[in-house]
Amino acid sequence: MNGFDDILEGATLMAILRGMGVERSVRLATTVWDLGIDAVEVPLQSDEDEVALRELVRLGEERGKVVGAGTIVSPELVTAAQAAGARYLVCPGLDPRVVEAAQDAGLPILPGVATPSEVQLAVSLGLDWVKAFPATWLGTSWFRHMRGPFPHVRFVATGGLDASNVADFLGAGVRVAAVGSALEDPAQLERLPQGVRPRGAR
Repeated sequence: MNGFDDILEGATLMAILRGMGVERSVRLATTVWDLGIDAVEVPLQSDEDEVALRELVRLGEERGKVVGAGTIVSPELVTAAQAAGARYLVCPGLDPRVVEAAQDAGLPILPGVATPSEVQLAVSLGLDWVKAFPATWLGTSWFRHMRGPFPHVRFVATGGLDASNVADFLGAGVRVAAVGSALEDPAQLERLPQGVRPRGAR
């Protein structure tokens, strides 16, 4: 276990607010929370991103929402994300140093994987939630293949997902679909939650 069972309990969608600045991040986070998308990630790639993360953490606490930090590519960013109040971390790849820093900080971490070897390494590091990236490049069949040797691993699919393909990836065994740029399209926002059954529904 690494904490995501509680953080993503019942979730099928995660929102990624990349490089949007403070005002746009607040506006979009409020919108997705109102739509029922509880999990929000703010990638840390600039000082402004850190300011946005701090503000979303504050607003999330008021609403009982948990906000995470993404694009964590070094142990130093683990420290910065923790200082800003992030409750979980997301990485584009799998770096054991970053995983260890997150574990030492007591923060759940979702490393990026794209091969069986990387999934196996993540498992050896004590993780059972991973981020499959880039998901549309891997394709839905990748997830079906991974369920054989790694039936206990839970995958968050990231990269190229939108209202047109989210259901396909969830149907292939993905536990959570992460959506980024599609969130700024009003038509996408309306369609994303539709037809996505709550976790456990048949």
